[in-house]
Amino acid sequence: MSNIYQIAIDGPSGSGKSTLAKGVSQALGIMYLDTGAMYRTCGLSAIKRGIETKDEVAVAAMLEDMSLQVVFEDGTQHMILDGEDVTGLIRTPEVSRAASNISSLPVVRTKMVDYQRQIAAGQSFVIDGRDIASKVLPDCKYKFFLTASSEARAERRLAELNAKGDFSQNYEEVLKDIIWRDKQDSERAASPLIKVDDAIEIDTSSIGIEETRDLLLSYIKE
Repeated sequence: MSNIYQIAIDGPSGSGKSTLAKGVSQALGIMYLDTGAMYRTCGLSAIKRGIETKDEVAVAAMLEDMSLQVVFEDGTQHMILDGEDVTGLIRTPEVSRAASNISSLPVVRTKMVDYQRQIAAGQSFVIDGRDIASKVLPDCKYKFFLTASSEARAERRLAELNAKGDFSQNYEEVLKDIIWRDKQDSERAASPLIKVDDAIEIDTSSIGIEETRDLLLSYIKE
C-alpha cells in the first residue's frame, strides 16, 4: 500500500483546479476525481425535478430517490444520473448556480463526501474541490490550495465559455458570478472553502497552467 498516495487540490471557482488536476493525474499516471461534477449533477437533478435547491427537506428526499454514479471510461470521468450520462449537461451557468446552492446543504455534503471517500479508498488519486483537504481526505499526503484574483478567474472562465461557443455572458456577469460563488462557498456552514494549515498555496493569477503544474509536481517527491 506504500505506493498509494492522494493529492488534494482545493480552491475557489475558476482558479484552474480541474485543469491542473487533470494535468497532474496525466503526468503521474493516476486517477482524477472531479468532485464539482458530483455537486453539479445533484444540481441538475433538482432542476429536472423542479426542486428548490435551498430546500433541504426536498433535496434530502431527492437524494434518497435519485441514482448518482461516477463511472470512469478510459480514465475519463462520466456522471450518470438516474441511468443517463449527463456529463455534457452539467456545465451551464444555470447548473453552476444550482450546484453552488445545493452543495451548501449539510445533507448533500455528507452524502457526497462519503461517496468521494469510497471512490478514493485504496487507490492513488488527485482530487479537486473546496473541502478535499479539510473534509474528504484530511490525512492525505499532499495538499494544495490554488488561488487567483477574481479578475483573472473571470477572464479565464469567459475564455473557457467562449471556446465552447457559449457567448451568453459578458465579462462583468462572469466576474459578478465568481464573486457571488466565493462568498457562498466561504460562508456556508457545511464544509466551507478553507485553506488548511498544511496546504501549499499556489497563486495562479500571473502564471500559466503548465508552469503551475510543474510547480505543483516539484513538491511531490516519489
